[in-house]
Amino acid sequence: MPETPQKSPAPAPWDGEDAVKPKFFTMAAQLLDAGNTETPLAVGEHLWLKIKVYAKGGENKLHAHPYQDHSFIVLDGRARFHGPRGEQRELARNDGIFLPAGSYYWFETIAEEPLVLLRVGAVMAPDKHPDTRITADGQWAVRRGRGETFISGDVAYRDGAYYP
Repeated sequence: MPETPQKSPAPAPWDGEDAVKPKFFTMAAQLLDAGNTETPLAVGEHLWLKIKVYAKGGENKLHAHPYQDHSFIVLDGRARFHGPRGEQRELARNDGIFLPAGSYYWFETIAEEPLVLLRVGAVMAPDKHPDTRITADGQWAVRRGRGETFISGDVAYRDGAYYP
């Protein structure tokens, strides 16, 4: 009886050049004495994570992101988040806020030390730009892309001071 040829096993789904691979990151950022920074940690097709650092200020204009769910988690410092109907809540380390698509908000730093936030965003409308924002006065804008580093104001980095 002739020998049956052996087939090579199919490559495992985690092998090969087209395999989806994990992305590793470290939540680290230089602290500031002035301005703010936003640095991507990981960016996927539907989800992205950024670390944001504010010396003072915050996102001080009431706005919403109609095409993304997102969340802020305070890693260090303190913030006060405000809603359109007078809602407000102080958040400290390990506190967070979840903002479903279309939720209006603004926030401010409320401590002397820099505010460090983890920002997580998720696409809600694949055919729309997820970084679209609308302000309370009806102005629409796309501020930046998910994978872009952003530096605002006259940034002054605190020498040798980093989170964590």
